[in-house]
Amino acid sequence: MQKIIRIATAVTTCMVVGYLSGMVTRDSITTWYPTLIKPVFNPPNWVFAPVWSLLYVMMGVSAGLIWTKLETDEVAVKGAFKLFIGQLALNAFWSYLFFGLHNPLLALVEILLFWLLIYETYTKFKVIDKTAGMLLIPYLAWVSFATLLNASIWWLNR
Repeated sequence: MQKIIRIATAVTTCMVVGYLSGMVTRDSITTWYPTLIKPVFNPPNWVFAPVWSLLYVMMGVSAGLIWTKLETDEVAVKGAFKLFIGQLALNAFWSYLFFGLHNPLLALVEILLFWLLIYETYTKFKVIDKTAGMLLIPYLAWVSFATLLNASIWWLNR
């Protein structure tokens, strides 16, 4: 039962962060974002909400699985969890920089750091629990794509 509670708590936390990030994004999607020049590979706006929702669930399950290993290897789990919390904070902060401040350049710098922190989280998680690590691979791939998209939008609108 404790495993289910930890996973559910982690998923809920990730979904709340996603919801709050979405609040920052919502207004800009209909006002500022349409005015930007975007690359040809820019997905339609409707793609982002379901993709991010799925990624937040997968992130939460991943973090919950790591949390269940706390009693097994407290030092490794706490270290990995700190990385996870850090990348989750940068996840939310990116939305604020890009959509809240309308600053693609600052968001680009931040997303590079954000990507590195996700990668570091992945490397720690996979050692503790292989499934938890694997659950972060789609997230890492999507943020890689988002980094390219962010860089392209900055370049096209500089």
